[in-house]
Amino acid sequence: MRLVLASTSPRRRDLLARIGVQPDRVVGPHIDESPRKAELPRAYALRLAQEKAQAVERGPDELVIAGDTTIALGRRILPPAETEDVQRTLLGLLSGRRHHALSAVCLIGLDGKARLRLADTVVAFKRLTPRDIDRYVACGEGLGKAGGYAIQGRAESFVRFLSGSHSGVVGLPLYDTRALLESAGYTFG
Repeated sequence: MRLVLASTSPRRRDLLARIGVQPDRVVGPHIDESPRKAELPRAYALRLAQEKAQAVERGPDELVIAGDTTIALGRRILPPAETEDVQRTLLGLLSGRRHHALSAVCLIGLDGKARLRLADTVVAFKRLTPRDIDRYVACGEGLGKAGGYAIQGRAESFVRFLSGSHSGVVGLPLYDTRALLESAGYTFG
């Protein structure tokens, strides 16, 4: 049995390595990640994980795993920070507030069926000063990241409370990932 990772994220590869998993193939899925009209954050994260997994061609002896991490503020899906201005706005929204990091994982088994799990992690940031935001934006690590931050980097110092899966906030909930792989009969290295 071979494992295909439907992601080009180096963070997801690193996270899998923490549990002794080395994908046999890594393929970047190409899907439209735009939220649908009135789509709620949980449904959005689960849909994207499944669409990413299904977008990758799978051989008869291959499992496909994919993930999606969505940052939600209430019912609002926060986008990735594609520019510094967007990142400043996102960090301003998260400042002093709790938000949810919804990390979905989808495994397509040898039978072709999709199995999904979702880790919902509550994260609370300290109140960020304009200087905090400027310094963080200047370091560049949050660009392209959901919600405009990378918890595995300098932004971890903004977290005053976290309840749930730290690895899920980084990009792949390892507890849920391991459970899906075990249920599919995957042998860990």
